[in-house]
Amino acid sequence: MIRTVLGDIEPDALGVTDSHDHLFFASQKLPGQELDDPAAAEAELRAFAEAGGQALAQWTPIGLNRRAEELPALARTTGVHLIAATGLHQAAHYRPELLSRLRDGLAGRFIAELTEGLRRDDDPDGPPLAARAGLIKIAGDFHHLDAHAETVFEAAAAAHHATGATIAVHLEGGTHPLGVLAELHGRRGVPTASIILGHLNRFPDAAPHREAAEAGAWLGFDGPSRANHATDWRLFDLLRSLADAGHADRVLLGGDTTSAAARASTGGGPGIPFLLTGIRARVIGELGRDVADAFFGRNPARAFDADWRA
Repeated sequence: MIRTVLGDIEPDALGVTDSHDHLFFASQKLPGQELDDPAAAEAELRAFAEAGGQALAQWTPIGLNRRAEELPALARTTGVHLIAATGLHQAAHYRPELLSRLRDGLAGRFIAELTEGLRRDDDPDGPPLAARAGLIKIAGDFHHLDAHAETVFEAAAAAHHATGATIAVHLEGGTHPLGVLAELHGRRGVPTASIILGHLNRFPDAAPHREAAEAGAWLGFDGPSRANHATDWRLFDLLRSLADAGHADRVLLGGDTTSAAARASTGGGPGIPFLLTGIRARVIGELGRDVADAFFGRNPARAFDADWRA
């Protein structure tokens, strides 16, 4: 089953999916660029639905303004399935006092959000909401895992083993995918089919991408047309290489909208709908509809599917 904010659904019901995005997000690394407007989030989701979108995975983890209390209403109003995240980002995104508080009982915190209900980010130790998390979001650092990441990875692996939830990993600059697999799978026993490696487009080296696909991990390419990660011109070379190598069944695509400047509904862009109107349209044109159906439908239905143990 896939765990959405409105309850568990069969994988076949997920539909056309944005596998990595943000309706709400706020970080001290992006002052003044907070995504904190429910009306704008609804407008963005409606435009995504009008473009054919049926599901979206919000990778915003604990403490970064997930607005978990808003997600069920947005899903009902727009008809878009929403998958919410528990987990923790890099230390640099948090105020030190908040991070110290969140690290207390971290694995148990993740497990509770996956099985009981998400907590409000302004009350992380408060009562559970009705909506439950459907994935665990964590993060590496540039070409390595720092001490904070080691702690978070340990907690995420424990939460996976307790619940079956998929672990989605922010790779800093798209780096260290094989090291992340070694840590989660080799050291901590998380099946590779339960690991999503995000931001691979930011480090467009096809060799480790193929190796990760051969190992059975999910390959996330996300954030099209972000000015600080301008690798769109390499994206289709990478996707074509993976498809030609027989790995079209391991690819996930997402928009990764993390700033107000990237949100189309408030005058920025390209916005969440661009994933379908721009990227998906080109995938269909250049790689074929079956490949597009894999990237946007069959693959996310398998990647977010879990044999939930609680």
